[in-house]
Amino acid sequence: MLTASPASPLPEARLAVEVEGLAKVFGSPSAPVEALRGISLAVQSGQRVALLGKSGSGKSTLLNLIGGLDRPTSGSIRVAGKELSRMTANELAEYRLATVGMIFQAYNLIPSRTAIENVELPMILAGRLPPEHRAAAARQALEEVGLGHRILHRPVELSGGEHQRVAIARALVNRPEILLADEPTGNLDSATAGEIMRLLLDHVQRNGTTLFLVTHDEELARQSAERIIHMRDGQIIP
Repeated sequence: MLTASPASPLPEARLAVEVEGLAKVFGSPSAPVEALRGISLAVQSGQRVALLGKSGSGKSTLLNLIGGLDRPTSGSIRVAGKELSRMTANELAEYRLATVGMIFQAYNLIPSRTAIENVELPMILAGRLPPEHRAAAARQALEEVGLGHRILHRPVELSGGEHQRVAIARALVNRPEILLADEPTGNLDSATAGEIMRLLLDHVQRNGTTLFLVTHDEELARQSAERIIHMRDGQIIP
């Protein structure tokens, strides 16, 4: 059974993410769709948090707002004390590269690039390390997820589980403070899903990374997170 060890005690607790009165409305003024309806929460650095709820409950919308992929209709999001709504598009792009790692159910690998080239991309965009050092860092990240022997393979040559391992290596290579995982095992069989979650939990516990895990699987939430936030109809429920 997949289990998560208790997080190591922090020398001084600090808030990683603060959300206040957050709302997100899609659609037109005549036909609005309220994806989030004034939610508030605070998450400490290093916590493992599961966002649990059915499809359409607002989980992925909240994750995208924390990741700076979208802007709220109203309310505020502070990450490490910085207000995301005040950032320019360029500042948000830098924030995503420097602070956040993202793992998606659909993997989102670039088909024309090899595994190592996909993992190198965040370092290239962030301007980190000279090329020869980037390659070494990408190789190490792939070795950590058990794909050191597949670094020159393109996505078409990889299985679903291998796709997700590359996606994990890519998300972690810049050593983000916050890891956002949106149904990261949704397309995988149960055995592969267990391996993937063990990789994620091992990394976040070793590095003190704050984890947001979106899932509709209550058992996975219990096994992976130390805090579960239930969502329904764009709101947090008890």
